[in-house]
Amino acid sequence: MNYHILMAAATSIRARTGVETHDAAVVLGSGLGSYASTLKDSIEIPYSDIAGFPITNVVGHSGSLFSAPVGDRRVLMFAGRVHAYEGWEMDEVVFGVRAAVACGARRVLLTNAAGGVAEEFSAGDLVIISDHLNLTGRNPLVGANDDRLGPRFPDMTNVYSPRLRTALANTFREVGITPHEGVYAWFLGPTYETPAEVQMAKRMGADLVGMSTAPEAIAIRHMGAEVVGISLVTNLAAGISPVPLSHEEVTETAAIARSTFTSVIDRYLPTLVGDSDD
Repeated sequence: MNYHILMAAATSIRARTGVETHDAAVVLGSGLGSYASTLKDSIEIPYSDIAGFPITNVVGHSGSLFSAPVGDRRVLMFAGRVHAYEGWEMDEVVFGVRAAVACGARRVLLTNAAGGVAEEFSAGDLVIISDHLNLTGRNPLVGANDDRLGPRFPDMTNVYSPRLRTALANTFREVGITPHEGVYAWFLGPTYETPAEVQMAKRMGADLVGMSTAPEAIAIRHMGAEVVGISLVTNLAAGISPVPLSHEEVTETAAIARSTFTSVIDRYLPTLVGDSDD
């Protein structure tokens, strides 16, 4: 990670928003990008206007960063993300969340669309991520470590903050959703997992499978910020689903579940930015 390019991006975000410090950040997964534009008094910055920022080209992922007030705090919201399967280097995959932390975000909510592996999950369910399995053989911390960002060997015992997960489970209950937790397995993609790979992941402890999130969580924890995550189960995984998998199914399910998902985010944002616990 080029420290100076990262700091230039953070400076660019501060200049465009007129906000010196953002308290938290949210990464919106497949089909959820339009939520950011609904936030009152938000400021939109196209990714192309931010120094060093990679530009997503995946359907269902738009390409803008939003800054919005939450009480007397401020949140950065990423409408879309880039993925390793698009050909980006790992430094580029995690560039956005690193820039958010460099802007002051001490808590980051990662959201994604995922395939359901656990038998109790159905399409449309929201699941709090309790931990992850990195099955790609890739890691954003490979290479020379920059001590200005974080330690060479960061602890990953609690990648997903138990404190923030508990608060998120309470939010689920407040909006009438039974909270479920699950382990997310990161596969590289862009192919969906084979039935044998799904069974392998299940036997290793996975409840969900997907193509994002884990590298971002690693980079955020490396910089000392807290992470919490939500997966929207958009389909049952290969070998479990009775029909072939498709990206259209993912985006369609995301659209159907959007109102429920956004009601959770709306209610959780004050906790995320720190209004309700600082």
